[in-house]
Amino acid sequence: MSGDDSRDPRDPEPDGGTATAVDTDVDADADGDVPDPADRTEPYPHGWARPSAAEGEVALSLSGVTKRFGATPAAEDLSLSVYEGELLTVVGPSGCGKTTTLRLIAGLERPDAGTVRVGGEVVAGDGGFVPAEERDVGVVFQEFALFPHMTTAENVGFGLDDRPRAERERRVEELLDLVGLSAERDAYPDELSGGQQQRVALARSLAPEPDVLLLDEPFANLDVDLRERMREEVRAILREAGVTAVSVTHDQEEALSIGDRVAVMHDGGLEQVGRPERVFQHPESRFVAGFLGHASFVPGSVTGEAVETAVGGVSVDRVYGLGPEYEWSTVDLLVRPDDLAARPAPEGDADGRVVGRQFLGATVKYRVELDDDGVVECAHNHTEHIERGAPVSVDFVADHDLAWFPRSRPGADGGDSPAVDGARPEHGGHDAG
Repeated sequence: MSGDDSRDPRDPEPDGGTATAVDTDVDADADGDVPDPADRTEPYPHGWARPSAAEGEVALSLSGVTKRFGATPAAEDLSLSVYEGELLTVVGPSGCGKTTTLRLIAGLERPDAGTVRVGGEVVAGDGGFVPAEERDVGVVFQEFALFPHMTTAENVGFGLDDRPRAERERRVEELLDLVGLSAERDAYPDELSGGQQQRVALARSLAPEPDVLLLDEPFANLDVDLRERMREEVRAILREAGVTAVSVTHDQEEALSIGDRVAVMHDGGLEQVGRPERVFQHPESRFVAGFLGHASFVPGSVTGEAVETAVGGVSVDRVYGLGPEYEWSTVDLLVRPDDLAARPAPEGDADGRVVGRQFLGATVKYRVELDDDGVVECAHNHTEHIERGAPVSVDFVADHDLAWFPRSRPGADGGDSPAVDGARPEHGGHDAG
């Protein structure tokens, strides 16, 4: 993206710039006019209402931001806007650049190119750089970093020394009440549970009323049960405080459960940004599909009104955005374990065999090797049991439309032309959010 600071980050890319992902699957309005394509770097494009902040209130924006360590790009040409009052979760595997992105926003790293704005102010780029201590940005580290010799109240009020005593005490009491720790105001960190320590760290970061709050793997040091409970508590606290927040994590479930939007990173770049439900159900690349949950790809041939696969046909009406230009082509349907069901079948009627069984408590996941050498996973209730090695038929049971990826499409000479892996047709599965 262009580094021109005079351009609003919500504006479309100028000619010659690096294109941002846009939604081309937008219906015409009552007058027959089609609105401009929605910029998928924006949280709530055409037709979606944002739950907080008036339209256009951008608290944080990155435009063409790049950071290299030696010859290796840790973050490359990142462009993103975050609205006031929004919680954006940035998720990706180790080494994808998510922590570097957080450090660039915080001012702990200087970008090699591009512009970072916080609260409308350029804090990096255009020849200038505002250091971390002068940015209106708070950070919650995964280690919490509480001062062991200070009480809860003293830790919360640590960054308020420049305020009058009465104002400082009032702000501390407000935050202790917000995070539910008024009764622990005189306790020291070693007298608190892990969840209580996290709430102290959160309150301390909120105390100066930053424009943006950054959370670095905030639940990584908590046990599983506490982690799930704290996700809800922290999300509720952030909503109550009305703060704009960016949370970085490698945990897909965490990212999907707490974020207003999710940004998926891979190899230093943004793969997809959108509402959690949309990114999960309509991933725009095979990487996103595989990273956000267990994904299987079932090959199929588009024949008239159906996509025919080794486990049966699926109506094209149930395949999201599959256009007529892909008739007689081959595609891969994205299926997850809850989209399929296996049932014992005679050898002659079977689609494959059970080669693995994973008991997960409430559910059992069966791994089925299909007769065409493909492998799929099927989720069942924990009371159902199928023996390993048993022949089974596999049925589609999805109650939603399916995402897909092109394998080949009819060429100009009547033959099939291979499609680029992960590419999309013009209206083939684009995310509206």
